[in-house]
Amino acid sequence: MIQNVNKVAAAVVGVSGYSGMEAARILSEHPGFSLALAVSDRWAGARLGDRLPISGASSDVTVTAQADAVDRLGSVAVVFLCTPAEVSMDLAARALAAGARVVDVSGAFRLPASAYPRWYGFTHSCPELLAEAVYSLPEATGAGDRLRHARLVSNPGCYATASTLAVLPLLSAGVIEREGIVIDAKSGTTGAGRAPREELLFSEVADDFSAYSPGRTHRHVGEMEAVALEWTGRSVALTFCPHLLPVRRGILSALYLKTAAPVSDLAATLRRAYEDEPFVRVVDGAPPRLSDVNGTNDCRISVHAAAPGRVVVFSALDNLVKGAAGQAVQNMNLALGWAETAGLPVAPGAMRGAAVGA
Repeated sequence: MIQNVNKVAAAVVGVSGYSGMEAARILSEHPGFSLALAVSDRWAGARLGDRLPISGASSDVTVTAQADAVDRLGSVAVVFLCTPAEVSMDLAARALAAGARVVDVSGAFRLPASAYPRWYGFTHSCPELLAEAVYSLPEATGAGDRLRHARLVSNPGCYATASTLAVLPLLSAGVIEREGIVIDAKSGTTGAGRAPREELLFSEVADDFSAYSPGRTHRHVGEMEAVALEWTGRSVALTFCPHLLPVRRGILSALYLKTAAPVSDLAATLRRAYEDEPFVRVVDGAPPRLSDVNGTNDCRISVHAAAPGRVVVFSALDNLVKGAAGQAVQNMNLALGWAETAGLPVAPGAMRGAAVGA
């Protein structure tokens, strides 16, 4: 609970993107934050309540153009960057210099500087900030006290969150083999962002299903392998292929793993890892569905027998909440010493579709 707290002024930069829209909705209903600054060139000059289904003081915030917002970053305590990685690098430096704390939802601070040309296609412009950035997947990477002192928090990617939560405890316990990990992942169209692209038009996506970025070309591969190495001491070479579902939101990942352990032992390992975690649930029976998690900050995981010596682990989450804005708020709740559940949706369907289509 957050009791007798003066609300913390927050900014969302990139508020007209899907992750930014979700962040604004969550913050507008959060007991500890006040949404004081909303930034978007696309919506500049508009009243935020006229663009999003929110109420209260947040609805009266006038959206500010990015160039005009730079000088106002010092007026808030926390900045949520829902911007492309190239933009986040510059804005993070400016916000930190202005005295604000930053949560970056892009991939601008997830990897070592040397990895950016390969995985992101550019040279990192602020390598000095990478040293102090705290990468935090709260349930798995043990950021803990480092978050309380962090000025810059790096939010994990949506695919990386779904897959890492499913596999990291098993790697750490040594109950699966490092070789031959295959991740077959599917995401709704909001995972590709809101910029207009022909391949994301309704007529292109509806009644269809396709793979993209096969092999080792998707940037989340580098992120997942780096996390596995840092937190388990075990290097892995993942086979990862994402697919585009003809739905708006949600991720369902299927991880094919080699193991000599029975399914019951793997499920028990995962349950022990997450028994005190409010947002990760290991379930029995049927694999989780998108409808179980969409609109929530939950991740649901199940383990099933596959071929002899192999299992399949399913992991489902909402790419805009637990995969982006919800996890960003969860991280800042922890950084501020609040309950990590504060202001976050947990009931299935509570926010289904709310931040899509404005």
